[in-house]
Amino acid sequence: MHTPIQQYIIVTASYWAFTLTDGALRMLVILYFHQLGYSPLEVASLFLLYEFCGVVTNLIGGWLAARIGLNTSLHFGLALQIMALSMLLVEPSQLSVLYVMIAQAVSGIAKDLNKMSAKSSIKLLVPNAAQGKLYQWVALLTGSKNTLKGVGFFLGAALLTSVGFRGAIATMAAGLVSVLILSFLLLQKDLGKTKYKPKFTDIFSTSAAVNRLSAARFFLFGARDIWFVIALPVYLQEHLHWNYNAVGTLLAAWVIGYGLVQSAAPLITGIRKGKIPDGKTAMLWAILLAAMPFAIAGFLQQGWPADSVLIIGLLAFGAIFAVNSAVHSYLIVAYAKAEGVSLDVGFYYMANALGRLVGTLLSGWVYQASGLIACLLVSAIFILVTSLLSIALPRHSSL
Repeated sequence: MHTPIQQYIIVTASYWAFTLTDGALRMLVILYFHQLGYSPLEVASLFLLYEFCGVVTNLIGGWLAARIGLNTSLHFGLALQIMALSMLLVEPSQLSVLYVMIAQAVSGIAKDLNKMSAKSSIKLLVPNAAQGKLYQWVALLTGSKNTLKGVGFFLGAALLTSVGFRGAIATMAAGLVSVLILSFLLLQKDLGKTKYKPKFTDIFSTSAAVNRLSAARFFLFGARDIWFVIALPVYLQEHLHWNYNAVGTLLAAWVIGYGLVQSAAPLITGIRKGKIPDGKTAMLWAILLAAMPFAIAGFLQQGWPADSVLIIGLLAFGAIFAVNSAVHSYLIVAYAKAEGVSLDVGFYYMANALGRLVGTLLSGWVYQASGLIACLLVSAIFILVTSLLSIALPRHSSL
C-alpha cells in the first residue's frame, strides 16, 4: 500500500484515531476534575503544560522527524499518547493536579508529534504541480481533525457516564494500540526521511515566507484563545448562569462546525474556479475575521442580549476563523521545502502552539482584570496584527 492515496488514507486514519482520544481525554479531565470541585481556572491550569510542551515538541520534533522519518515520529506520537492514557489508570487518590499536568504534558508532546508528522506527510504524497489537490487534502485532513475533536468531547462524556473514568481511559488506550500496530504494518517505512542529516540549528527556519506565516499564525491562534478558552466558558457560567453541560455542548458543537467549514474551505475560496490561496487571500480573510470580535464587543457594550450575541457571534467567528486556519495550513505545506519538510512545518506549528499558550494565559489574566469585552478587543488587535504580517506573504507570482 505505497500509492499516494493509500498512504494518505493510512496517515489520515491514524490522525483521526489519535484526535478522537485527544478530544475525549480533554473532556474527561475537565468533567472529572470539575466534579471533584476544581474551579474553571484551576481546571484550565491542567492544560498549560500541555500547551507549553507543544511549543517545544514542534520545534524539536520537525528536526527529529527529518532524521528518523515521518512514519517513525507518527508512531512515536501514538505510543506516547498510549503512555499518557496509561498514566491515568492509577487509583483516583493518586490523581493530583501535578500528576495530571505531567500526564497531559506527555499527551501534548504526542499530539504535536502526530499532527506535525501527518501534515508533513501530505507534502510528500502530492506532486508539486498539483497545488489544488494539495490544498484540498490539507483542508480535509485539518477540518476532519477538528470535527472529530468535537466528536471526541461527546465521546469522553459518554464514556465517563457509561464506564467511568478508568474504564474510559482503558478503552481509548486499547483502541490506540490497535491503530499503532496497523499503522506500523502499513505505512511506508522511509516516508519523510531526509538524505542528509540536518543539524540541530536547522530547527529555525531560514525561509522568509515560513517565518512571516509562522508569526501570523502565532497571533491568529492567540486571538482565538484569548476569548475562547477561559473567558467565554467562565462568562457563560458566572454571568449568564449556564450549567456546565450547556457550556460543554456549545463548545463541542462549535469545534465540530469549525471542522466542517475547514474541510469545505477550498470550495469557499473558489477551488472550482481554479483559485489557489496565496498571501493576499490570508490577508483579506484576516481583515474580515478582525471585524467579528470588534462587533461582538460593541453589541455587548450596547446592552444587546448577551446569550444571542455570543452564540451568533461565536458561530460567525468560527466560520471565518476556520477558513483563515485552512488557508494558513495549506500555505505552510506549500511554502515548506520538500527536503526536510518537517523542519518548516514543525517550526510553524511551534508558533501555533506558542500562540495558544499565550492566548490561554491572556484569557485568564485579561478576563480576571477587565472582563470579556476586554478579551474580545485584545483578540481583535491580535487579528489585525495577523493581517499586517500577511501583507508580506508571497503572492502567486512570487511562489
